[in-house]
Amino acid sequence: MPISSFFSTSRFAVAILLILCCAAARSQEPVASFELQDYLGAPYSLGDFDENPVIVVAFLGTECPLAKVYGAQLQGIADQFKARGLIVLGINSNQQDTPTEISHYARDHRITFPLLKDPGNRVADRFGAERTPEIFVLDEHRRIRYHGRIDDQFGVGYARPEATNNYLRRAIEELLAGKPVSTPSTEAVGCHIGRVNRARPTGNITYANQISRLIQRHCVECHRVGGIAPFALQNYEDVAAWAETLCEVVEDERMPPWHANPKHGDFANDARISEEEKQLLYDWVDNGSPEGDREQLPPAKEFIDGWALGSPDLVVRMPEPITVSATGVMDYQYVTIDPEFTEGKWVRASEIRPGVRSVVHHILVFVDTSGADPILQERGVGFETVGGYVPGSPPMNLADGVARYVPAGSKFVMQIHYTPDGRVRNDQSEIGLYFADPKNVRRTMQSGVVVNLDFEIPPGEDSHRVEATYRFSHDMEVHSLTPHMHFRGKSFRYELMYPNGTRETLLDIPRYDFNWQNSYRFSKPKLVPEGSLLKCIAHFDNSENNPSNPDPTIPVRWGEQTWEEMMIGFYEAVFVNQDLSVPEPQVDPIAGGRYRATFFYKPDRPAKTINLAGTFNDWNSSTHPLTDPDGDGIYSAQVIVDAGEYRYKFVIDGNYWTHDPASRSLTGFLHESYFVAGPERDRRQR
Repeated sequence: MPISSFFSTSRFAVAILLILCCAAARSQEPVASFELQDYLGAPYSLGDFDENPVIVVAFLGTECPLAKVYGAQLQGIADQFKARGLIVLGINSNQQDTPTEISHYARDHRITFPLLKDPGNRVADRFGAERTPEIFVLDEHRRIRYHGRIDDQFGVGYARPEATNNYLRRAIEELLAGKPVSTPSTEAVGCHIGRVNRARPTGNITYANQISRLIQRHCVECHRVGGIAPFALQNYEDVAAWAETLCEVVEDERMPPWHANPKHGDFANDARISEEEKQLLYDWVDNGSPEGDREQLPPAKEFIDGWALGSPDLVVRMPEPITVSATGVMDYQYVTIDPEFTEGKWVRASEIRPGVRSVVHHILVFVDTSGADPILQERGVGFETVGGYVPGSPPMNLADGVARYVPAGSKFVMQIHYTPDGRVRNDQSEIGLYFADPKNVRRTMQSGVVVNLDFEIPPGEDSHRVEATYRFSHDMEVHSLTPHMHFRGKSFRYELMYPNGTRETLLDIPRYDFNWQNSYRFSKPKLVPEGSLLKCIAHFDNSENNPSNPDPTIPVRWGEQTWEEMMIGFYEAVFVNQDLSVPEPQVDPIAGGRYRATFFYKPDRPAKTINLAGTFNDWNSSTHPLTDPDGDGIYSAQVIVDAGEYRYKFVIDGNYWTHDPASRSLTGFLHESYFVAGPERDRRQR
């Protein structure tokens, strides 16, 4: 799960400001000594380090994502300045963190400096510490000379390849050089310290009665033991310890992760928490987080630890693990996998299982047809997929009679985005495929795109507009929408202009968050008439005010890596007129090395004439009429061709051009049907 999804500053901004002011006022007074034990029970006191000229006191937590990614960096700072007398003291004040968990944290991040347990958060209260990680630098007189964050590499909604401001290192260098600290205070970002609740719980809103059910509905799918989230929320102790952070991310609308404007669209996977539920959570925390009567707890929610849809028909795994670095930003990884399909497959469902959930940001599995059929090479590794993974998203499970077609010889290309979690990991993700019986498939799920490849975002521009449009040439049912941009993405909107001139906003994302590659699935498929124009409008922030911006001084163009940009409006749809019960073209050899191709068409609308046009007749719309000699409602025509690859369409009443509704795959932006005549036909058309 992305580290940036758990931090914010809005709800408690005033409180933090007061704390910072108090810390500044205290900075002239020495910090009184304290005594704590490390996770092994060994005692330490501040007086043990009287000979150290500078002490870094770091408040840490074992599960906070930012505390994880900064653990190794703190150890690096401790090692860098050890010879010059620096000592780092890690303090864990979270009531939910046990000595065993602290031990695991030390092992995972190879920490050798003391990690001390602060029972009852007494030392955290003395310092005024609120978050993890939060840093206090003490001089030789034990006065606070710096307070705040470590650097600006990681923060709310962003992760930079490297820091642009090394606040802690600079403060240490200045102190050791006998200079005043140039930046004595910065704003700490991270998780709230899980403090002991000293207030007497009051009120009739309790964990057992209301809050446990709210958490079950919206949180525990991810926040459970073995889940994808960095900490579990399956009992009162955990929820109470994370209560302040929960309020913060809920109020900022970063949790649950749902970014659609509620004024537009009705979506089956809407993850929003209602305003009434938000207030319930706020009131419970304000009232001291009472536990209530445990007899009122709901039954524990059960989860499927294996494949959610049962055992797959085929599991395709990455050939080799990918090593994910402990920190920093990794470029997209592309892994090609050959499922060795000797015949075409209909995929009705799929599930992607990350090897290491904590570092997998998202996975898309594209279909590479370049080795399957030369006529499809122009599509290459295009936009057809057999599944995707985003934390918390359900597996792809298409409706009855709908499936995705993967031609024989196709390969899969996994596009993987990793987000380091503070520890070197080796990921080997996999996808499970569930096949449909071809006799039961009537329509093909198509992946479409509204895309702009030719844009340039000027340096410093904070709201650069980029548009793209696509006009539908056939009636379609749109099932889902998925906007995609990179770090400079600011907002995204889908607008549909109907042939009668009316306009509808299908999806509006006013605050795009690259950390969540959500798909928005309509509760009821959206019928899009032929001739409708789908317009996508994106805005990009290439200014220095965008903390995710890798470099606000350069123009930005299209590119696959996250430091470049993309502007894609994905959609998934099926053709309304598709009917795979009608046979595809039948191709038979005849004398002279030529072939007879027989075409079949079942009209979905009244028609006076039906003609066949294609590359075999220079797209002439009147030379090859279809007839229905036996009156069964299925029209047919025959064409004599040489060996080769051909595209074609049906022409209704001389002016309406349509693909073959019996086609399993289409090619090109005009959705042309195709067939192959010759010795290679069986291999390519299986």
